[in-house]
Amino acid sequence: MKIASDWKDYKILATGNSEKLEDWNGVTLLRPDPQILWPSSSDLTGHKGLHARYVRESTGGGRWKNLQKMPEEWDISYKDLTFKLKPMGFKHTGLFPEQAVNWDSMRDIVRKNKAHYDQPIRVLNLFAYTGGATVALAKEGAFVTHVDAAKGMVDRAKLNCSLSGVGERSVRWIVDDCKKFILREQKRGQTYDAILMDPPSYGRGPDGSVFKLEESLFELVALAGELLSDKPLFFLLNSYTTGLGAAVMQNVLNICITKKRGGMVEAYELCLPTEESGVVLPCGNSAFWTV
Repeated sequence: MKIASDWKDYKILATGNSEKLEDWNGVTLLRPDPQILWPSSSDLTGHKGLHARYVRESTGGGRWKNLQKMPEEWDISYKDLTFKLKPMGFKHTGLFPEQAVNWDSMRDIVRKNKAHYDQPIRVLNLFAYTGGATVALAKEGAFVTHVDAAKGMVDRAKLNCSLSGVGERSVRWIVDDCKKFILREQKRGQTYDAILMDPPSYGRGPDGSVFKLEESLFELVALAGELLSDKPLFFLLNSYTTGLGAAVMQNVLNICITKKRGGMVEAYELCLPTEESGVVLPCGNSAFWTV
């Protein structure tokens, strides 16, 4: 277990009844979380400072319900990084704060090793979303290739880079299907010193094809692993999919990467602290291969 405990602008105020009450730099949101199996000690919906709540619909999906005036967008900072937030579909805000643990680990590796490379360390960020990791790694001096199939999310990542003072020459922006991009990079003979991927549980491609992570993960990791350079640093794999635990992802990386490259894999659950005594909130799993 790794706990993202260094946040100043973000905190979980309370949990219970399958919901979490969060403070995002002064904006208080109430969102569903299926892993919160315990009852709340108070009525979270009646919290005095609550700005908005994400409400599940009986027909599936859900919507945001504003309870008092709040900004449409606002900034949040983590150390020397700044991100733009807004309530989005599927209860998201545009940032996963538990990933701060991984940002710190990857930045530390880049910081300790960049003097040993003749050019900026090349990082491939697949399923890169709004670019939390892209911002963190580029801020540390890496050159990041940011790949996501959703143009809107890539535009959002560009904004986050700008807010954090990351120059345009530090990131290569790609709007594309990640698997197709990997295959093209193999043909081009491109390599990367570090790779990370945060694939969705489920998705549908522009051609109507259906993506299910359990069926596609091993192939994706195996293909991406072929893009590692002769001086690889790390391969980070994240999952928020029920059933894909840390040990499962550790096995995948060991088979696809460690057997060929050596090194080791650390697997762990990502968690966030809460303001409640004795309660930490599990948020996903990671497996981290390093040389």
